[in-house]
Amino acid sequence: MEDHPLPSSEPASLDRRAELSEFLRTRRARLLPSDVGLPDFGRHRRVPGLRREELAQLAGVSVAYYTRLEQGNGRNVSAEVLDAIARALRLTDAEHAHLMHLAKGKQHKKKGSARPQQVRPSLAQLLAAMDGVPAYIVGRRSEILAWNPLAAAVFGDWGELPAAERNWARLTFLRPDYRELFVDWEQKAIDIVCQLRMDAGCYPDDPRLSALVGELSVKSEEFRRLWATHDVKEKSHGLKRMRHPLVGELSLNFESFRMPDDADQALVTYHAEPGSASADALRLLASWGTDATRVASGPEPRSAPRP
Repeated sequence: MEDHPLPSSEPASLDRRAELSEFLRTRRARLLPSDVGLPDFGRHRRVPGLRREELAQLAGVSVAYYTRLEQGNGRNVSAEVLDAIARALRLTDAEHAHLMHLAKGKQHKKKGSARPQQVRPSLAQLLAAMDGVPAYIVGRRSEILAWNPLAAAVFGDWGELPAAERNWARLTFLRPDYRELFVDWEQKAIDIVCQLRMDAGCYPDDPRLSALVGELSVKSEEFRRLWATHDVKEKSHGLKRMRHPLVGELSLNFESFRMPDDADQALVTYHAEPGSASADALRLLASWGTDATRVASGPEPRSAPRP
């Protein structure tokens, strides 16, 4: 891969044509002829993965047509052709949706990206009522919009941070304490970047998202490396292992629920296996509340603002 200059941290729109081009190229590069039932002539291949000619053949389009698309010209491409290319590239559902957003542009562009996201009062009340379950609401650009006291006890009191810093991408890539918190920090970083890529496909004209990507690209070599993969996915459930400064290792299952009235907001909850050491640790953290992280790190406890 060619070296690219570091992007500026100044707000600017992401280049949808360049995003489409790089996404298709990287998806094509990961496929071998043997993966799709084509003969592999091995050592003399000049490019990684499938050739454009092979991909066009699989999708049932002309080489010239596919070449124009991979060069970023998706203005007049039909949904049927995009579906065929997605099948040929073996795209996941998340990747297929990302391709549609990148290629169709304004036809599929979501509205309202400039409006600050608001958490419904009843949803905030639900968070506060979830005793024993760390939970928070995450929005566009990986912004942390609201949380309950046990989430603050597990992840740190976000109420202590300026609003702009309540962002999973900034916390993960720029804060050493979060690198220590997650046992598998690399996977956490991958998940964050994949979600930001999906946001970029939906909102390429969002200056705050562009500024975030620019800032992280300048400040974090790991972010630049992961951003260059063009990987996208949405992880709705799984297991997170953490090293908490007060209670030690935690193994928590998480579930993510998209809000029906705002698909850009998700409720994320964590729970421990009943009877496990992690369940005991959560109960201890619940007894400390938002003071838990401060007790571990040393500063004088004080009350946290409501999320």
